[in-house]
Amino acid sequence: MAATMTGDKPGTPQTRPGLIGSLLDRFGHLVRELSKFATVGGLAFLVDFALFNYLASVRHMPPVAAKTISTVIAATLAFLGNRFWTWRHRQRSNPAREYALFFFFNGVGLGIAVGCLAISRYGLGSVWPGVFQTPLADNIASFIVGTGLGTLFRFWSYRRFVFVEAGTPPVPETSHDRDSGA
Repeated sequence: MAATMTGDKPGTPQTRPGLIGSLLDRFGHLVRELSKFATVGGLAFLVDFALFNYLASVRHMPPVAAKTISTVIAATLAFLGNRFWTWRHRQRSNPAREYALFFFFNGVGLGIAVGCLAISRYGLGSVWPGVFQTPLADNIASFIVGTGLGTLFRFWSYRRFVFVEAGTPPVPETSHDRDSGA
C-alpha cells in the first residue's frame, strides 16, 4: 500500500497540504452537492421562468396563479433531478416520505417566491404602480428575490430533512442524561 500524503498509517484518509487542500478535504462533498443542486435548480429555474412568462404574458393569466403553476411543474422536474442525481448517493428511505417532504418544502419555497411577488405587485405596487406593477418588477421580485431566498431555504431543508444520509436521524434527538451534569 502507498503511504498517505501526511505520512500516517496506510488505510487512513489522505489529506491535502495547505489551507485550500484542507478546505477541499473538509467541504468537497458539500461543494459537489451544491454544484449538482445548482445545475438541477438552474434547469428548473429556466422551466419556471419560461412557463411563468408564457402564462402571464401570452395566456394573460394573473401573475400569482401563473407563478404557482410554473413553480409546481418546475418543482416536479427538480425532485427527479435531485433524487436521482444530486443526492443519488444517499439512501432512499421511503419514496413517498421523500416526495411528500420535498413538495412540502417546495411549498414553503413557493410561498417565499409568491410572497415576494405579492409584496412587490400589491404592496409596493399600490404606492408606485408604474414601477412595481410591471412585467420587469414581477420578474425581479419573483425570480431574483423570491427564487434566491427560496433556493437557500430549499437546499438547507432538502439536505437536512428530505435526502438524509444513511443513519442520520431527520431530527436531532435530545439526551436527558442525569449523570452528564447538564
